[in-house]
Amino acid sequence: MATLIGLLASSGLRSGEVVRLDRSDVDLTSGVLLVRRTKFRKDRLVPVHTTTQAALRHYVRLRDAAFPQPKDQAFFLSSRGNRLSATGLQNGFAEARKFACLDDGKPLRPHDLRHRFAVTRLSLWHQQRANVQALLPLLATYLGHANYSDTAYYLTGSVDLLAMAAERAFLDGGAA
Repeated sequence: MATLIGLLASSGLRSGEVVRLDRSDVDLTSGVLLVRRTKFRKDRLVPVHTTTQAALRHYVRLRDAAFPQPKDQAFFLSSRGNRLSATGLQNGFAEARKFACLDDGKPLRPHDLRHRFAVTRLSLWHQQRANVQALLPLLATYLGHANYSDTAYYLTGSVDLLAMAAERAFLDGGAA
């Protein structure tokens, strides 16, 4: 569950996309995931960071030792050795959240990690003084959105993000 949650947080994938990953969809040599049958019925390639690659390799070693002959070709397996279901992910995530004492107030959902990924990426681009407007289509493509407006939904204004944008607008003479 730790690797799956880490992949959600570091890649911005939808939880359904993660549980549908097959072994053949995860290229641990090049660090690219083939995400099939997305929300918009498209396939896309999603590169992952080298630290994510390393975590996925570690998971594969543990998974293959526990289940040398899996029941199907799923990348993420349940404790029974078959594909982890959406319900299994929700239950495992709830247990992890409880274990981490994150049950105060509104409970964190797997999908919230997708939002956090998008906001974090935008924050990093602001910190790097990158041309955020020019990079937004890349973020939309990476997240698998058909329209930029779908990506804008994820870019909720966190206090830190709004402060960075305001500071940048001030330093750039009003052009954020």
